[in-house]
Amino acid sequence: MRRFWLGIAAAAALSACGGGNPFTTGTGDPDDVTGTIPEAIANDLDSVSYNPASQTLTVTGVSLDETPFSATYVRKPSLDRDGYEAYTVQDSSLDRHSTAYAREIEGGYAVVVATGGQFGYYFAGANYGRSGAYSAPATDQPSGGLVSYAGSYIGLLNVAGSGEDLLPVTPGTPTDVLPTQAAEITGDVLINADFTDNAVNGLIYNRAVRDDGSVSPTNLELAPTAIASDGTFSGLATINQQSVGEYGGVFSGTNAASVAGGVHATGHITEYGPEIEEYGVFVLGQCGGASSDPLCDQPTP
Repeated sequence: MRRFWLGIAAAAALSACGGGNPFTTGTGDPDDVTGTIPEAIANDLDSVSYNPASQTLTVTGVSLDETPFSATYVRKPSLDRDGYEAYTVQDSSLDRHSTAYAREIEGGYAVVVATGGQFGYYFAGANYGRSGAYSAPATDQPSGGLVSYAGSYIGLLNVAGSGEDLLPVTPGTPTDVLPTQAAEITGDVLINADFTDNAVNGLIYNRAVRDDGSVSPTNLELAPTAIASDGTFSGLATINQQSVGEYGGVFSGTNAASVAGGVHATGHITEYGPEIEEYGVFVLGQCGGASSDPLCDQPTP
């Protein structure tokens, strides 16, 4: 398990689509591709179990020591962001607070988790995969196997957010020992995939730190990379074609009806300095199919 130094000052006061399939990662199912998640993206997050229908989320691996543990998170609709369901856990007022976001579309799913900082450290990671079968789109069609996916993005940062979900503390408790709640970063995503050349790329744009309106995060480019035969992919996250991290994902469903993935980036938000770190996820439906994003409403030849 990696540990991260939270060497950044706290920031200023700062409905799921698809079939709702439950999933548990690391099950040994041949369609479970979580083993392909880049280590830098998974980080502290070992496995997740999520059921959108019952709104339950269990997380394993985000802990204070080297021994993985399993924690059941509590559903928090007030923290939902752009189609991603929010879950949190905090054992007591002086224990770490953890935030998680989850989503599933057409068998593709992703979860991102981060603790708020405490005692100079925080823990975080992202997990994605698919439940059910996968098939690539046919390439003998007018589009030639070109497919677009559009929707929203959610990420968590190693800076303090507004803290509205923190348990109350006794007045006079030293601020040095208090836990914080991780700040959220949102955005939109467009991914283009070419199933003839087996290549994918995209962009995370309209990015905003929900708890700090003074920050203007730069777009994250998802650099072109190859699509493997099992529908997985991984590549560099860049700004102006310079690497700031990595991304990965997996296509899901018949004719690649959806795509889900995770992102990890560091030192990429100028206002927070070189120690800023971000973990995020995207779960997107295919334009012309599961996605209702307005970006998909483009004129066709």
